[in-house]
Amino acid sequence: MSTRKDKFTKKDTQYMRLALNLARARHGLTGKNPSVGCIIVKKDKIISIGQTGFAGRPHAEHNAIKNSNENLKGAKMYVSLEPCSHYGKTTPCTKKIIKSKINEIIYPIEDIDKKVKGKSYKIFKSKNIIVKKGLLKSEANDFYYPYFFNRKKKRPFVTGKIAISKNNLIYSHGTKKITDINSDKLTHFLRYKNDSLLISYKTLNKDNPRLNCRLKNFYRFSPKRIILDNHLKTKTSSYIFKTSNKNNTIIFYKKANKKKISIFKKKGINLVKSNLIRNEYFDIKSILRKLYDLGCRNLLVEGGNDLSKNFLINKLFNQFYLFKSQKNLSKFVSYKDFNSFKYLKQNYKNRSKINTKLGKDLITLYKR
Repeated sequence: MSTRKDKFTKKDTQYMRLALNLARARHGLTGKNPSVGCIIVKKDKIISIGQTGFAGRPHAEHNAIKNSNENLKGAKMYVSLEPCSHYGKTTPCTKKIIKSKINEIIYPIEDIDKKVKGKSYKIFKSKNIIVKKGLLKSEANDFYYPYFFNRKKKRPFVTGKIAISKNNLIYSHGTKKITDINSDKLTHFLRYKNDSLLISYKTLNKDNPRLNCRLKNFYRFSPKRIILDNHLKTKTSSYIFKTSNKNNTIIFYKKANKKKISIFKKKGINLVKSNLIRNEYFDIKSILRKLYDLGCRNLLVEGGNDLSKNFLINKLFNQFYLFKSQKNLSKFVSYKDFNSFKYLKQNYKNRSKINTKLGKDLITLYKR
């Protein structure tokens, strides 16, 4: 059995990077479970691959074993995270791996889940299966940071996003689009990669957004819509209300009359009564914990200035995308500026900042 000083070949690194790339491809699409990639190699040839299934099952190792048309005796398995070893809704991956006669397992890091952490190593060792750990450990830790955050904090990993003009406006009467088509595509990619999307009722009533993913063939991966609405002022004529059902919409509210509550419940909307702070703002931390309990793991916040400021002041964004257009908007009519730069700088002081030119726009990603 190997120790922590395991040595790896260039081929090992290539196979593990492929496993991690398979995991990246499913990030945000595997429900409560982490996205995992798996490669099975025999005689230095890839004979099967697997990814965590949509919504979290089957697991990547199960899919890779099932997808193989060859005898797996003597094969190597490269998996991006420690295989599960406990009974849940499915049989443990360790048991399936042992049964398959694979004789070597390589993974970069242990799972943070206490039901799994470090146990697979002991199980494989007892069955004389070679185990090597630590390959591409840094890359794996970076990729699984949102999953680790979920498990430790019992909150979704939160991504903020806002678009501003060259003169720092987020709205100007008569202007529908601030950024160009390339930024629009990135916005929809972020929606694809997050299981839930949060806005306030003010944004909903002003813009009447659809909040779905409109990338070709990816509409079914549209995020669940989360609305903050103190007194259920969401317009019943809005697209969100009209397309609501029990699976796609949650509204957090404080107080409303019985008739209004009945109207919203008849649409199947999940209404969650929540507390306010200073009679104006929701207790966002409490809402995030509730969303975690409801299955949300990756939350995109497409708020306006006030909602974004609330998250920034409370340091609740794990990362933040600032889309900056190269065009100025008019200040001669009704407009709204983005005045949260100081909070943005405070949140991400001495942290990673990545600037990318996308079409005519500048995209800045702030990471904590």
